[in-house]
Amino acid sequence: MTSTASSTDTRQGQATEQRPPSWQLRLRRFGYTPRTTTDVRDRLVPPYTRPGPRLWAALGVPKDLADLLVRWSGWLGPLLVTLVAGLMRFWNLGSPKAVIFDETYYAKDAWALIHRGFEVNWPKEANDQILQNGDAVTLPSDAAYVVHPPVGKYVIGIGEWLFGFNPFGWRFMTAVLGTLSVLLLCRIGRRLFRSTFLGCLAGALMAVDGLHFVMSRTALLDLVLMFFVLAAFGCLVVDRDKARARLAAALPVGPDGVARPDAGIAESLRHGWRPWRLAAGLCLGLAFATKWNGLYILAAFALMSVFWDVAARRVAGAERPYAAVLRRDLGWAFLSTVPVAVATYLLSWLGWILSPDDGTGGYFRNWAVTDGKGGSFTWLPDWLRSFWHYEHEVYEFHVGLSSPHTYQSNPWSWIVLGRPVSYFYEDPSAGSDGCPADAGEKCAREVLALGTPLLWWAACFAILYVLWRWFFRRDWRAGAIACGIAAGYLPWFMYQQRTIFFFYAVVFVPFLCLAVAMMIGAILGPPGSSERRRVVGAAASGVLVLLIAWNFIYFWPIYTGQAIPMDSWRSRMWLDTWI
Repeated sequence: MTSTASSTDTRQGQATEQRPPSWQLRLRRFGYTPRTTTDVRDRLVPPYTRPGPRLWAALGVPKDLADLLVRWSGWLGPLLVTLVAGLMRFWNLGSPKAVIFDETYYAKDAWALIHRGFEVNWPKEANDQILQNGDAVTLPSDAAYVVHPPVGKYVIGIGEWLFGFNPFGWRFMTAVLGTLSVLLLCRIGRRLFRSTFLGCLAGALMAVDGLHFVMSRTALLDLVLMFFVLAAFGCLVVDRDKARARLAAALPVGPDGVARPDAGIAESLRHGWRPWRLAAGLCLGLAFATKWNGLYILAAFALMSVFWDVAARRVAGAERPYAAVLRRDLGWAFLSTVPVAVATYLLSWLGWILSPDDGTGGYFRNWAVTDGKGGSFTWLPDWLRSFWHYEHEVYEFHVGLSSPHTYQSNPWSWIVLGRPVSYFYEDPSAGSDGCPADAGEKCAREVLALGTPLLWWAACFAILYVLWRWFFRRDWRAGAIACGIAAGYLPWFMYQQRTIFFFYAVVFVPFLCLAVAMMIGAILGPPGSSERRRVVGAAASGVLVLLIAWNFIYFWPIYTGQAIPMDSWRSRMWLDTWI
């Protein structure tokens, strides 16, 4: 039935609200249940859940104190989870005192960027010299050909600038962003689920994920990319709430105090200034300027936010929500994201752009005045033509990269932890380098980029759950989580012949944790469940969460590079492909 509700005819809007469209009727057999609320404001901006008085009474908490805890729990809970995550990530951060895995590229590139403005070629023995001399090492002058944008390396360089050219210095900022991302996820989950408990649970799950933990303690770019992607997602969720609140406030309210849908308002309202969407564009630009796969996430998130606008106007009563969004929202949505992201990307190359074009600047900086002289685009600035040539060469490198690597993996295996990546391995003898004297044989010291197995395997079921909930229950939260996973994961299936690694998956780890938290929320039971249902759900959920935490503790030695007896190390190699 098509709604023709207006500000002067609330009865028709009420009828529309009470009678679901035919597709909802068809989906009921699969478990879809339409909302029963009559106030459209509650659909546009759902209220946050609050613990019932029985919980506080059972805990013996006085009412005044309970009210205070509820009022501040939205920040106290996330901050507590973040504190625990930070203590774990900063504990013994400088160990191993070595240049591990791809730190050999990014730690040195970061040092060169903050001192020279572009990356340089380092001699083969540079790692040993850096570990011995730190800041006193001689900085080369020859420009290096690099294939990743500079933002992530600038972020790593901040830590080196603060604490020196040493393992703690180049890992400091990834540990900071890894810790802050836990706080972000707690707050995002709280807003997404309208539940402080589920928000904190999502953050706690990420705090004990092995892949996120290892990446937070290693100077690689992917953790930086993950942080900006998560920040952009959070900005868009806040923007969604703000835009829907404006719609809700503009709708007419009947004599009974209940707001009704209104087609005129829903189709004509202008949202005006949307700073959170601009902030999302900035974060997406920083993600793109860290690694190029941020471009796929930019496209996915931009489309997602537009569909959110369509849904909001439809709930508010718009008869033609797509047309309304096309007229009122689409242009500003584009300008707030894509141009902002592109401008951010270009500005991130400012050090390279400002370097000389006489052969002493960044790599390919002088291409336009040497090999690129002449042609059809000489009217463009030389720096722009050189920059475009550089980007084209990088693109050719990325799509053609096929050099075999011991730890490369196919994206099909990522979600089940088929092939993790060993960042560091030593086998010290008994009585040396932390190996117990009574070990009887050599020990193993390894830093293995491996997700917490029970969390990831639970996430396999959680993904199926959110897909079902999105498709059959039309739950926008499940759709948002699925979008985050898909944007970070699915593009890699187009490059299965390319040399790719499991640790790229850290970009969608926050969304896996949100999926598991949402599934646990379903296990706990919906509002209004019987006490028995709640007890059974709480017991099952508690067991799952405790097993995930235990699993993380069990693998702690191979996340942190601690020396353990060889038998203990073998007992943690659950799959042959982990070796």
